[in-house]
Amino acid sequence: MSYTILVIDDEEHARHNISEYMKASGYEVFEAGTIKEGREYLEKGDGDIVVLDVQLPDGLGIDFLTEITAMPSKPPVILITGYGDIQMAVDAMKNGAHDFLTKPIMDPEILVDSISRATEIIQMRRELNHFRQSQQNSNDFVMGNSPEFKMLMEHAAKAASASVSVLITGETGTGKEVLARFIHQSGLRAKKPFIAINCAAIQPTVLESELFGYEQGAFTGAEKRKHGLMEVADGGILFLDEISSMPTDIQAKLLRAIEERAFRRVGGTVLINVDVQVLAASNRDVQELIKEDKFREDLYYRLKVVDLHLKPLRERKQDIPELVGFFINKYNMQMGKNVLNIAPDAMEALVNYKWQGNIRELSNIIQRAMLFCDGEKIALGDLPMDITSKAK
Repeated sequence: MSYTILVIDDEEHARHNISEYMKASGYEVFEAGTIKEGREYLEKGDGDIVVLDVQLPDGLGIDFLTEITAMPSKPPVILITGYGDIQMAVDAMKNGAHDFLTKPIMDPEILVDSISRATEIIQMRRELNHFRQSQQNSNDFVMGNSPEFKMLMEHAAKAASASVSVLITGETGTGKEVLARFIHQSGLRAKKPFIAINCAAIQPTVLESELFGYEQGAFTGAEKRKHGLMEVADGGILFLDEISSMPTDIQAKLLRAIEERAFRRVGGTVLINVDVQVLAASNRDVQELIKEDKFREDLYYRLKVVDLHLKPLRERKQDIPELVGFFINKYNMQMGKNVLNIAPDAMEALVNYKWQGNIRELSNIIQRAMLFCDGEKIALGDLPMDITSKAK
């Protein structure tokens, strides 16, 4: 994960010493001698963390702190103070400062520790922001009893423990993202971020910047630096849904990022190192796409260290009763219902249905049936006509 540090201090020697030490620790650093200069950096998006002196030529750092905490990015602020400013710094902590250190900073490791704690705050904010902006599915896992499905789960669990790349294939609605989330929850990265991106839902011209981010001025409209989702997923899992829709030029950049565990933002020169487990999913036959020169063969083999294929629901009908029970329990909680069971003829109709929409379609039908169910048991008449008409 790459973080930038903005050092605002009018004492050039002190500012330079902090900058050089932080650069040696792997951070990208910007320097400013006044509040005005610091504000200009922050407005461009340069400065994930701010190291701020209290006494500056054009004002008090504590007043600028109030302005910084009101910014949308809300970068953590570490105040550096003279001994006479300590009470002021304590008051600033109450107003949103992340930390304060006294000048001169005799032990740079103290500053490193403070910045390290600040990076945890930034990472949490980035993950939360992504979560709010994305429409994520439930973390509930849909079970099955068929021998093939149990074998699939064993392979998924091994992939989770080894943190290797996984390619998940299957028709739309078979539960590819649900399986990806199971891998996340079952492995060593369970407490780290799970970042999902639907490659088919993003314009090809935008997908690269969504994945890798961009620097200010990289293209028209890039007014501030943007962190890509691969960077946000650092330490965790990046799930690339419908990867078969990804343009081949971006596939090449993704392959390099996976192999090198590093990438550059669009328009950037700084190499950003990341530790990400990549899971990819496709509802299309990737090998056929390779023959049509629409998917890179080298990326295909790099992704499918473990290959998991989810069969359509019509080929695993023995799992339907358990799935129905799962969804009844799920929607009882969500809808405040008390449905206990389903009538035998209704279950028979569900088992005999063709399920072109797979598990997703079954989920929607059970939800609808429970909406119209007035008792404790789903009846045949609670199901949609396209199911009941074939059951008569």
